[in-house]
Amino acid sequence: MALVTGVDSSTQSCKVVVVDTRTGAAARTGRASHPNGTEVDPEAWWQALLGALEAGDGLGDDVDALSIAGQQHGMVLLGRDGRVLRDALLWNDTRSAAAAQDLIAELGVDDLVTRTGSAPVASFTGTKVRWVRDAEPDVVPAIAAVALPHDWLTWRLRGFGPEGESPLGPVLEELVTDRSDASGTGYWSPAGNGYDLDLFERMLGRPAREARGQGVSGGDPEAVVLPRVLPADATAGVVHASFLASDHRILLGAGAGDNAGAALGLGTEEGDVVVSLGTSGTVFAVAADPVADASGTVAGFADASGLFLPLVATLNAARVLSSVAGMLGVDHDGFAELARAAAPGAGGVVLVPYFEGERTPNLPTAKASFHNLSIASGTRENLARAAIEGMLCGLADALDAVRAAGVLPRHLLLIGGAAQNAAVQDVAAQVFDLPVRIPAPGEYVARGAAVQAAWALTGSRPLWSVETVEDRAVDHRPVIREQYRTAVGSLRFQASTSGGMMPGM
Repeated sequence: MALVTGVDSSTQSCKVVVVDTRTGAAARTGRASHPNGTEVDPEAWWQALLGALEAGDGLGDDVDALSIAGQQHGMVLLGRDGRVLRDALLWNDTRSAAAAQDLIAELGVDDLVTRTGSAPVASFTGTKVRWVRDAEPDVVPAIAAVALPHDWLTWRLRGFGPEGESPLGPVLEELVTDRSDASGTGYWSPAGNGYDLDLFERMLGRPAREARGQGVSGGDPEAVVLPRVLPADATAGVVHASFLASDHRILLGAGAGDNAGAALGLGTEEGDVVVSLGTSGTVFAVAADPVADASGTVAGFADASGLFLPLVATLNAARVLSSVAGMLGVDHDGFAELARAAAPGAGGVVLVPYFEGERTPNLPTAKASFHNLSIASGTRENLARAAIEGMLCGLADALDAVRAAGVLPRHLLLIGGAAQNAAVQDVAAQVFDLPVRIPAPGEYVARGAAVQAAWALTGSRPLWSVETVEDRAVDHRPVIREQYRTAVGSLRFQASTSGGMMPGM
C-alpha cells in the first residue's frame, strides 16, 4: 500500500499522521510540543518536526510523499546566509495592531480589501512586516527573504537552510508556498493570484520579488525574496536524502495554511461551512469566487484546492465554556448536564461572551457580561446554557457575515474539542439555520496535508471518507439569537446614552 505523511505544525505542537492513500486510514502518528509564546525561534519548530516525524516514522521506507500544513501568518525573516534574523512573530502576537491601523489610514480600507481580499489586522504577516520597519529599523537592511512557517519547514526538509548547517545551503530562490498561506499575508491577491509587490514595499520600505527557482536568472538581486506560490497539486521537491534511512524518494507537496488544511482534511466542497471551536473560534466556507468584504469582518482567503476560503475569526470559543464551568464548579460532563436541563433561551439569560475582548466584532477591550438575571432565571442550569448559546451566537453572527459577502452555505460541519459536548450539539442545531454535522475527532489539518501529499503523488485529489459521529437536523429556535441581539444592542445603547463608548468601540 502507498503511504503519505501529513504534518500539522500548529501554534502549540507538531502533529504527524501517516495515511494509507487507498482508504484514508491513519497507519501511525507522531507528536512533539512547541514552546509557548507569541514570539518563537523557528528552530524550535524544526526540532519538533524532526521529533514528530521520528515518533510517527513519517519518513519511513514505506512513505512516498509528505506535505506540511502550518499556522498561518507567522513571520520568518531570513538573511542572505539563510539564518533567521529574529524570532518569528506568530499570528497571535498583537504588537502590530497599530501598524494595521497605519496602513488603513494611509491607503484606505476599501483599497486594501480590493487589492488583497482582506482588511489588515494584527495577525497578518504584512502588518508584522510593517511593525519591523518601524520598531526595528536596524533589521530591515539585512532582510533577504520573508517566509511563513510552513514555507520555511518545507525548505529545510528539502535540505536548504543556514550556510554551513544544511546540506544544500541558503538557496533563497527555492522558497515555495501555496496560495492558501500566501493569501493570509496581506500582500497577496486571491483575485489576482499574485503578490502585490507595491503594497509589500509600502509595508517594509524595500522592494520585493517572487522566488524564481534555483538557476533561473533575472530580477533585482537586492529585492526581498518572497516564496514562489505553487498550485494545489504541485510538487515542491523531495525530502533531502540526509533525512532518510535509505535511498528511497519522498515527494513534497506545496503545503498549506492550517484552516485550508482542515478544509482539505474534512473533504469540504463548495457551499460547505466549517465552524471550529478551539480556544478561539473560526467560521470559514468553501466558495467558488473570491470575497472582498469592505467592512473587514470577512477575510477573503484562498483555499488549498484552487477555490476560496472566506473566513471570520472570533477570540472567544471553547474557553467561554471552561470559564463558566469553573464558575459553576463542574467538570466537562457536569457542565453539559446542567446546560441540557435548561430550555432554549435559558430562561431569558444571555451571556455576551467577550471574556478577553473580541475580534469580531472588533472590541479588543470589551468584557463578558450576563444579562436578564433575576431570582427566578439565575439558575446554574440557565447560566450553563447561556454560556453555550452566547458562544454559538457570536459564531452565528460570523456566519451571517460570510453570507453577506455573497457565500451561499449548504451544510455546516462543527469541529474542535467542544463540538463533542452533547449540549453544544443540541444548541448548535437550534442556533444555526443549517443542518449540523459533527465529524469524528481527528487531526484534520494534518490529514489535509496528507490529502495534498497524495494529490502531488498521484496527480488527483483523493476522496477519503470522513467518519461522522452525529448529524443534527435543523431545529432553529429564533428566540436564542433575538435575545442575544437585544443584549448586545443594550450595551451599545448604554454606552451612547452615558456619553461614552462600549469598551473597544
